[in-house]
Amino acid sequence: MYFQTGAAFSLSRAAGQTERRIPERVKPRPARPRGALISKNHVGSATSSSPGKGDTPVLAAQAGDMEIKPLTDFDWTTVEPEKLRPFKPTYHITMGLRASTPSDLILIDRGYLRCIQGRQAIMVDHEATVLGAIPAGHAAVKELYSYLLGEYLPARYPSMFEIETTDKIHGTSRFINKVTGLKSPLSLVPEDPVAALKIIAQTVEDDMFLLQQQENTDTGPGEHKSIAFICCHPAGFDPSEKLGKGLKTIHTPVPAYEKIGPSMERYFSRVEAGKSVKRVNWSVQTHTRLFAPSGNHVYAGETVKELESVDIETARLRVELQTLTRLPKTRALVFSFKTYLYPLADIKAEGLGPQLADAIEGLKAGNAPDMWVYKGGGRWGRAVCELLRSGSNVD
Repeated sequence: MYFQTGAAFSLSRAAGQTERRIPERVKPRPARPRGALISKNHVGSATSSSPGKGDTPVLAAQAGDMEIKPLTDFDWTTVEPEKLRPFKPTYHITMGLRASTPSDLILIDRGYLRCIQGRQAIMVDHEATVLGAIPAGHAAVKELYSYLLGEYLPARYPSMFEIETTDKIHGTSRFINKVTGLKSPLSLVPEDPVAALKIIAQTVEDDMFLLQQQENTDTGPGEHKSIAFICCHPAGFDPSEKLGKGLKTIHTPVPAYEKIGPSMERYFSRVEAGKSVKRVNWSVQTHTRLFAPSGNHVYAGETVKELESVDIETARLRVELQTLTRLPKTRALVFSFKTYLYPLADIKAEGLGPQLADAIEGLKAGNAPDMWVYKGGGRWGRAVCELLRSGSNVD
């Protein structure tokens, strides 16, 4: 993950094909308070007097002044995962952002249940590594929890998630995941931030870092600091070690970060609530693990042994679809990302093997040539490129 400034943003489905366009912004509807949830039978607050069981949202909660468009007939079991091919011949360290909409904050496909089950298992074994918050992040965790479970998910995906009133007199309600059966409190958000983060982590596939800007200085905007996180799918780093640290410290191992760091801080400080942007980051790994806190990256001082060959059955193109948005009350930034693993055999079958091989070698060519070492190219680069350019899937 890192808030890594990697490849320029591209959602093209394959080299040379039409690029997938980020949906246009939805025009705001006037005179509806933020947080209103509109259903067939009820209008009210998503966290105080939410729709009863069986009420299907037909219009959605607003994030800032932007509406969430419901997918009323959404069948997650039939939706193919995004097919992201962001690699380019030369690697340049850029922000590579594109405007998105609040509706596209969370993407769900047919891999949802399998991924959620995997995240639950990871949290059982590695909770202290993948979940955390400092006191400064507790309010932001509550706001994120209330927004995702109380507003966004039941509004965007009503076929998968719903809000059930548990006590009409006292106005209490709970969130129901109709896929997993998980029932979670809404009216009383868990006081323990880790408990709240755990519920979020077993509800959505996206990992999330909450960032809070510090006081401005005489030289510019204050630094953004990590105040809470969910990270079941780390790639080459321990997310718990980033908690409470600023972006510059977090990115210390990233080659050429100084080229983009100040611009990132300035941009982050200007992100508005209700607006969001997306970007992608890619790498290659020789295994199938989503939880990879070590091994994917090579840090200064480490020595690596070059692999003579790689297994086409386990090698993967790893792509993160990253989103940046802001919570309106606490003003915390939400940096989220969904991780996709694509078998290199699939890349070859699409005829993109040579292009990916060129992009891997291009890690050494752009404005951050040390990215080749950092991403592990010295370990697997030659073997992977030979495999991608060979005439068969057997090495």
